Order: sequence, then structure tokens, then C-alpha cells
Amino acid sequence: MQQWKASKGNNQWSKEPLQKALKLRGYSRKTIKAYCNQVERFLSSFPLKSMDVTTSNVQTYCLGLLEQGISHSSVNQTISALRFYCKHVLLQPTDIQYIRPKKQTKLPQVLSEQEIAQLLKSVTNPKHKAILFLTYSSGLRVGEVVRLRCSDLDIERKTIIVRQGKGQKDRRTLLSNLAWDIVQKYIAEYRPNRWLFPGQSSERHLTERSVQKVFEEARRRSGIEKKVSIHALRHSFATHLLENGTDLRYIQELLGHTSARTTQRYTHVSTKNIQRIQSPLDRMDLGE
Repeated sequence: MQQWKASKGNNQWSKEPLQKALKLRGYSRKTIKAYCNQVERFLSSFPLKSMDVTTSNVQTYCLGLLEQGISHSSVNQTISALRFYCKHVLLQPTDIQYIRPKKQTKLPQVLSEQEIAQLLKSVTNPKHKAILFLTYSSGLRVGEVVRLRCSDLDIERKTIIVRQGKGQKDRRTLLSNLAWDIVQKYIAEYRPNRWLFPGQSSERHLTERSVQKVFEEARRRSGIEKKVSIHALRHSFATHLLENGTDLRYIQELLGHTSARTTQRYTHVSTKNIQRIQSPLDRMDLGE
């Protein structure tokens, strides 16, 4: 049985070596935080003063997560975090192949164009309005919109430069004329300097949680009952482009997807083509 021995007990575990190893390999802040949390939770679940990380322990722990209803993707991330920890921090071999739960196929949650318009109209605060208009019209992730700098808006080319997005890659996406009008009004009133959407301190950008709250409040005020997060704006952007005839390859570039398979999910969400298909039942004369 594959076994690794942690150098410190659970109560003394320090995340600094793991953070350093991840930073050196260019992992994003979000992934670093997630991996540290996953490893810490795993180690704290075993009341051992000198932690032995065994294949059996890992599988038992992951099975427990699945039984608690934790998503397959989260459990897979836990396994990836533990493999990284053992290989790059404990410096132990990781040739063992863990049994990973099958990846769940979930369709993205989207809002209709009417619901998007309803939601955007419900917002009156200029800053909140600019955030939501940009998030939808440019297909941004919440972590991307909060980290926008004023200099990332390329007015001449009508594009936004998304720096170090997911996978640490830069890309360009659309800057809508209507969204730009909204952003201009916001800039004229708030005068942001470095960050387009600064937090309470101008030296720091707005937090992702703050933007999620802005979306939640807008959804509530607009009367939309679908239980969706702000990420639904990005999904809706992609789906609406597809429904209006935009080539999947262009959508892939705008979203910053490495794999075309990720973008192809939106073909399963779009209902426009389905609505054009007539059920064979509706072609039957049943004399009713």
C-alpha cells in the first residue's frame, strides 16, 4: 500500500511550504487557496499526531465527501491537491492511481435575454450597473471583472483585455457600446484610478463576494426566481451568442476556453434550434 508520512502533526501543520510550491509553479491565487484548504481539511480529519497519508485514508476520506453530497469536481480537486502535496512538499512518489469519481455532466444555468434585460434594468447604482453590464456583455468570470484595470479597456478596438484569466492566460473579449456608455457614466462619477472597480481602499479591487452580493440583490429585485449565481451571466452571454449564429470557435476565444469541448456545452443549453423542431405527435391527425 502506498504511504506517505507528513513531517508535522495536524495541529502544527503549516500551509506555507505548500503555498510556496504552488506559487513557484505558477498556480493562480484561487487554486492556491483551494489546494491549501483541501489539504488542511484532509489532515485535520485524522486525529494522528504524526500523519500517515495512505491510499486507504485518501479513498476513505473522498468516499465520505461523496456521501456528504460534495460534488464530484470538488472531490477530484481534493485528490489533485493531495497528489501535489505529497509529490512537491513531502517529496514522496505518487505513482499510485487513485480511483476518481466520474465527472458529473451538468448543463450551465442560463437566463433568457428577457430575464437579462429585466435584471439589468433593476440596477440603479452606477457602479453596480457597470459591473453587471460588463460581466454579461463581455462574458467575464467574477474574478476577472473585479481585477479589471482602467487601462484594460481598449476603446479604439472596442475590446477588453482580460489579464491572467483562468489558466494564467491573457485574452481579448468584446466591449459592448451600450456597456461602455454605462461604464463612462460610472467613471465620470466615481473617478477610479488603478482598479476599474476599487474596494473600500482604492489600493485594492472589489472582492468577488461583494460582486456576488450585487448580483444576488439585482436578481431578487428583478423578480427572477431561478437559483443562479453571477456566473450565469457568462453562461448566458455564450448561449445568446450561439443562438444568434456566432461560430463556436469565436465564442471559445471570447470565453478563453482551452478546449472546444468546454464551449460545446452551450449547444446543449440553447433552446432555439429545439423550438424549430416539430414533435412527430404534432403532425398526427388524431381527430381530437
